[in-house]
Amino acid sequence: MKASNDRSNALRADDLSNALRAARRNIGALILLIMLVGLPLAAQDQTPARGPQNSAAAPGASATQAAAADPSYIIGSDDVLDISVWKEPDVSRSVPVRPDGKISLPLVSDVQAAGLTPSQLAADLTTRLKKYLNDPQVTVIVTAINSRRIYIVGEVARPGAFPLLPDMTVLQALADAGGFSAFANTKKIHILRMVNGKQIEFPFEYREVLEGNKTSQNITLLPGDEIVVP
Repeated sequence: MKASNDRSNALRADDLSNALRAARRNIGALILLIMLVGLPLAAQDQTPARGPQNSAAAPGASATQAAAADPSYIIGSDDVLDISVWKEPDVSRSVPVRPDGKISLPLVSDVQAAGLTPSQLAADLTTRLKKYLNDPQVTVIVTAINSRRIYIVGEVARPGAFPLLPDMTVLQALADAGGFSAFANTKKIHILRMVNGKQIEFPFEYREVLEGNKTSQNITLLPGDEIVVP
């Protein structure tokens, strides 16, 4: 009887030992599972936040910045100017250049702006305002360029009007248009320009210019030029 009890106790001890080992294995597996699940979350939490990607400046914005930085920029019709008179908010304002080339401001009424640089216009306004203000300090900034444009028509990705950047060439303008369509005849590209009321045509062979053979055709564009891609 005693031997039977001993064997029974031994069996229960073995069963308990096996159960403990199984429990340890299960706990280890559970811990491992938790670690594996937690790793991606931890990695995600530690990933530095990324700000929005900087997009490329629109051609219009680039042209406006170039004009603001270029002291020789000539104001034209449809440009928008920021006229600032120090300590005179009633006179300071943003004004468009009318088709007749003039702007309107309080005290001085209509003033010719087209054909002048921003600094020349500022000097003219300063002289005019001295009749009404004590030591006026005037600043003129071009905030929108609408007078200096070129046009690209025909078989390009983005035909239309484009702001004319300083010293822009035909190749640079075509790059702004996003390249050619599948039907473009790049051997017959030409530029149309009005000179003294007459239209002049300039040839442009894209492949030859690109390979450096006819670089003289890569002319500097002028306001109003039209690039035709047949």
